[in-house]
Amino acid sequence: MARIVFTPQLRRFVEVPEVETSAGQLRAGLEDAFTGNPRLRGYVLDDQGHLRPNVVIFVDGRRLREYERLDEALGPETVVHVLQALSGG
Repeated sequence: MARIVFTPQLRRFVEVPEVETSAGQLRAGLEDAFTGNPRLRGYVLDDQGHLRPNVVIFVDGRRLREYERLDEALGPETVVHVLQALSGG
């Protein structure tokens, strides 16, 4: 099963357990995580269902470049990291 790991910084606001999913695509895997924790959705996705600008996702170490469809394929050994993007100067 694919694993979805959320940044520890989100723990200040909401529970962020590691999630195992049999979903074949990233959006479906995220939905599995949100089912167990509905408040998490608002920290990761905007009201259009797109990835928030302050969130970055890595799938097997590769940064996700597509922020709307979230249709990246997930395999049984896939590891997804959902992180808060760093900004500032």
